[in-house]
Amino acid sequence: MQSRVTPVTPSPRLALLAASLGFVIVCLDVTVVNVALARIRASLAIDATGLEWVVNAYTLAFASLLLSAGALADRLGARRVFVSGFAIFTVASVGCALSANGATLIVARVLQGVGAALCVPSSLALLGAAFPESRSRARAVSIWAGTAALALGAGPLVGGMLVDRFGWASIFLINVPVGVAGIWLTLAHAPDTVRHAARHLDLLGQALAVVALAALAYAVVEGGRLGWTSPAVLGLFALALAAGALFVMVEARQAQPLLPLALFRESVVNVSALTGMSLNFGYYGLMFAMSLFFQGVRHDTPLEAGLAFLPMTAVVTVANVVSGALNARFGYRLSMIGGQVLASAGYVSLAFVHAQSSALAISAPLFAVGVGVAFAVPAINTAVLAHVEPTSIGIASGVLNTARQIGGMLGVGIFGSLVSAAPHGLVHGLHIAVVLAALLTMATALAALFGLKSRCPPNSLPDSLPNSSPAHSTRKPRSRISGTTRSQKNGNSSA
Repeated sequence: MQSRVTPVTPSPRLALLAASLGFVIVCLDVTVVNVALARIRASLAIDATGLEWVVNAYTLAFASLLLSAGALADRLGARRVFVSGFAIFTVASVGCALSANGATLIVARVLQGVGAALCVPSSLALLGAAFPESRSRARAVSIWAGTAALALGAGPLVGGMLVDRFGWASIFLINVPVGVAGIWLTLAHAPDTVRHAARHLDLLGQALAVVALAALAYAVVEGGRLGWTSPAVLGLFALALAAGALFVMVEARQAQPLLPLALFRESVVNVSALTGMSLNFGYYGLMFAMSLFFQGVRHDTPLEAGLAFLPMTAVVTVANVVSGALNARFGYRLSMIGGQVLASAGYVSLAFVHAQSSALAISAPLFAVGVGVAFAVPAINTAVLAHVEPTSIGIASGVLNTARQIGGMLGVGIFGSLVSAAPHGLVHGLHIAVVLAALLTMATALAALFGLKSRCPPNSLPDSLPNSSPAHSTRKPRSRISGTTRSQKNGNSSA
């Protein structure tokens, strides 16, 4: 059974604005929290490991639930799921602002992650419904990513100003007006996607995914404090591996799996997911470590730290838009590879910074990382949209964003462990971490170079998406991926 809900006054532009606001608050929260870490530590008496959990509790919930959120968007309609996520995130933000201790803040951050998980895949699905034509959709995706990049750019500066003037709690309260506006715009102007009432939640798969990711996060975060060879950490890694293996076995046998393994038969999906993971690993890990470097080593104020991040974040919006234009004209492969090479160069340059480094010696590498990541992100989103069936956009975007959030979680955990437990201090740990990020980013750049057989020209993007008008639905999509097995196509569709 399929149903469609149409708003009274549909508007693609206002739907784009609503979807972008949902992505904005997810990204804004990351950069703002990083600038406020020193003040949160002083106010709530949280140690370095606790600070990692303040960041990773959010990311863990986000990554764990993204696949189910994508399935919910397919089953219930993207608009309903998007609004629910927006509401949860907004209420949880108030809970963060009112937290009186570290434990309460971490719990509220988990709830924020739940809301973010519901928002992100459904926001991308809403873009597919609002922009059924391939070229306009490519531009919309670049704007969607660009507005989030704008939040990343403004976050450190705005967060620094808020923390300096009103305290760390204010960084969460700024989410409230954004949430209210986004919910209203979605309900009033966003088209819904086709609903697939037969789509069921894979509760066993979801439970195994939570166990695997939670064990992995705990092992990575606690590895720096307890030691990477401690029995507890090794046991957690073993638990993560076992739960992950069971997850794959369960998904291979499910009629309607949380993660259709058929998605990974196409190299574009694999390369895009790995690229997203490595981009977030370096970017968010670097933001966490550099925040401690600016405020702990160079003794900057939150506002000064926010200003120091501007070379990395302020240019991201422009780079996203340029990348979107290049993707629409030349395909996504060029931006995906070139962006990663530039980011890798930035990471390598940061391996030579120290407490007395000049502003230029620090800002130039940060600039390279920011531009490189901004060029690559729209490319991986465009690639995924171009190679999945319209009915599987929700779950496919959930796969991509899950990979990205796992990368961010690992980045914060590993960067945090290295800078807090390095034998020669924070700066030495930072140098090790950025070299690791450079190696990983170059590895995925090579995967894109050799794993993608050819660039995707604009006319190969699918022209038909959920809720498309008859004028855009007469032509069959050229996608080869549906996310279903042969048996599922014969009456047990997972989408």
